[in-house]
Amino acid sequence: MVGVDGSPSSIDALRWAVDQARARDVVVEAVTAWQYPVATGWTVPVVAYENLADSARKVLDEAVAEVTDAEHRDGIRAQVVEGGAVSCLLDAARGADLLVVGSRGHGGFTGALLGSVSQHCVQHAPCPVVVVRHPND
Repeated sequence: MVGVDGSPSSIDALRWAVDQARARDVVVEAVTAWQYPVATGWTVPVVAYENLADSARKVLDEAVAEVTDAEHRDGIRAQVVEGGAVSCLLDAARGADLLVVGSRGHGGFTGALLGSVSQHCVQHAPCPVVVVRHPND
């Protein structure tokens, strides 16, 4: 199971997961989560023509295309789910052998820290978690 949000670290996580899956002859479940923007006490208007699920699907499809050729895409099951990234990843990880996530974290000295999603997954996932960092992070 791998979480994909289109960031460089999530692309690297997907690439790592695909390489590991091929070596073990298993299927990668790639998940992209989306939700309507919310803020405490405020609602954020969403433009009527903007389809967030379609945008999330495009991000996921582009990530899959970037890390594998068309011949090997049958080894990836890609799904877009509505909800927050953490809750969707933890739900998807139930029954998984491994959860793989990228970590955008912070730059500089604080770069040693995990991002909030990866931190939460490491602490609460029902399976082992691999956090993949992008080389420029």
